[in-house]
Amino acid sequence: MKIYTRVGDSGQTGLYGGKKVSKDDARVEAYGTIDELNAALGMAASLVTDNQLRESIVALQQELFSAGWDLATPLSADVPRLSPANTARIEAEIDSFETELPPLRNFILPGGTPASSSLHLARCICRRAERRLVSLMSIEEVNSEVERYLNRVSDHLFVLARVAAHREGAEEVMWQRPLKETATP
Repeated sequence: MKIYTRVGDSGQTGLYGGKKVSKDDARVEAYGTIDELNAALGMAASLVTDNQLRESIVALQQELFSAGWDLATPLSADVPRLSPANTARIEAEIDSFETELPPLRNFILPGGTPASSSLHLARCICRRAERRLVSLMSIEEVNSEVERYLNRVSDHLFVLARVAAHREGAEEVMWQRPLKETATP
């Protein structure tokens, strides 16, 4: 099988099921940003030394690939879709990982270690994927579970970033609220 199809040479791409759309179509933007998130998670997985965290990241990558396929396929097509079970799985992992973390009392700055920083970056890409999905949902009907799932993935990535830093012994840097400047007369 050749890697190039030449279909995209005219600014079009094919959805699963055959329909062609512009490469800047809202659907392509949504699943393309999920693809970008998946690549960022691949980078994070390569930086994480903890096997449990890496397994969690790879599980997210598998599900995100399915989420992209879900969005690249018209809702009328009969294909496997993300379900509430995917979201529930993530919630259970979040709850489990949070038990080892100190409670948050302030906002934290992204950083810590290369692994935790890469997970924070992936979280930001996930938030962008959510925004792209909301734009798509305003004009087309898609599987609404993808929206809930992505929202939970961003929470999960925040927790994974904190756990990665914690397990590597890095201190979290708290955001310092700026002092109000007083006007001088």
